[in-house]
Amino acid sequence: MEIAPCLIDGRLYTGHGETLEVRNPATNAIVGIVPVCSAALATSAADAAVTAFSSWKRTTAAHRAQLLRSVAAGIRTARDAFATTITLECGKPMLEARGEVEYSASFFDAAASAGEMLEGSTIASRIADRRVFAVREPLGATMAITPWNFPLAMIARKTGPALAAGCTQVVKPSEETPLSASLLGKTMLECGIPAGVFNCVTGDPASIAGALLCHAGMRKLSFTGSTEVGRLLARQASDRLMRCALELGGNAPFIVFADADLARAADQLIAAKFRFMGQTCISANRVFVQRGVLPAFIALLESRMDGLLLGDPLQETTRIGPLISDAAVAKVERHVQDAIARGARLRRGGKIATLKGMSQRFFEPTLLEGGTAGMACACEETFGPILTLHEFETEEEVIESANAVAVGLAAYVMTQDADRLWRVVEQLDAGVIGANDGAPSAAEAPFGGFKESGYGKEGGRIGVEEYTRVKYVSMRVRVP
Repeated sequence: MEIAPCLIDGRLYTGHGETLEVRNPATNAIVGIVPVCSAALATSAADAAVTAFSSWKRTTAAHRAQLLRSVAAGIRTARDAFATTITLECGKPMLEARGEVEYSASFFDAAASAGEMLEGSTIASRIADRRVFAVREPLGATMAITPWNFPLAMIARKTGPALAAGCTQVVKPSEETPLSASLLGKTMLECGIPAGVFNCVTGDPASIAGALLCHAGMRKLSFTGSTEVGRLLARQASDRLMRCALELGGNAPFIVFADADLARAADQLIAAKFRFMGQTCISANRVFVQRGVLPAFIALLESRMDGLLLGDPLQETTRIGPLISDAAVAKVERHVQDAIARGARLRRGGKIATLKGMSQRFFEPTLLEGGTAGMACACEETFGPILTLHEFETEEEVIESANAVAVGLAAYVMTQDADRLWRVVEQLDAGVIGANDGAPSAAEAPFGGFKESGYGKEGGRIGVEEYTRVKYVSMRVRVP
């Protein structure tokens, strides 16, 4: 099996020593090999990014946009190769993997457009012979650490805006899913991205991250992952006062009011919960249904859950594939058992599914009703295919429950009352709100959370601006 290379300073690097095996979570078969990059090699990649920045920042926004649109086109041209790679390395069903490929391409397109529209400002001066300007300029060389659940899209969401702003970047993909990053590196090379502008290093996260965070030329860290790791990285980055964008854990509430279109709400909940088997940061984790409509809503959910076919994620009809690891399965099992012990009623699912020729990482779509607010699946981010329904009475009560967690990444509200919709949206303490929408992510939108879900925004114009700094210019002029 050939080694999937890293792109470092415009060259494809396959290493000369230790390698890392990438396994298919559906079968546990080896599907790829990548080099284990040393801290010294990570430093070399950072050096390349710093060197490339001196020329990349001087290119025009239009030229950068042209190259980024070429990358988007290259991703779409290689859609099947990217989708198959995503499915093999993380177990995402093929239909969703194709969606991720298009989603990834859209980040490069959106960033290209936003980069072309970056603006400074002229500020009215209080002094007659002074002219005041605020000028945006790129930050410099940056680093990104990306997760396994969107192995292509999370790189695109960071790299597209960085390059559009005139920054360069070194990416450390998840050691569980580095193959998509390798394929993206080849695409970057083919599309004419200059040497050192985009670099990818694979291997041990601690040694690579440590080398990049200590590098004097790195100006920003963008990280998507757990709150625990985010805190650790932020502490390390603070030693150099490095700017950070942290997209961390979630525990999204999904609120269904009695006046909602229940069938539509059920469809949106299925999308928000079972996309990639619940292994997304904005997955609905706590579902609140207003008293009086719970039985009808459960019936709608159960009918839709019947259509969630488990199977080989490479098959077109599969909707539920494997969880990423044995540890992920163990966590889901623990959450189900804890919920039942605390009074929740198991309506369906709740156990590992045994499929011929597949691993033991498939878990049945699970529906739980009731229980307490102290259940593990209410207090922790499950990252698995569990739906837990809680009944509520009043608007005030459910808002308090929705906000009663330490994180605030996403929240969902389903209602046909426009006044209520705005009231609730304004009171929900989360950075991303799905208002009658179970799939609120978009490349043109500013994505990011509140509280312990992190800080900083990614996507759209704001996402590109976050890779810039504002320089204030005060100019004295001769006046009549």
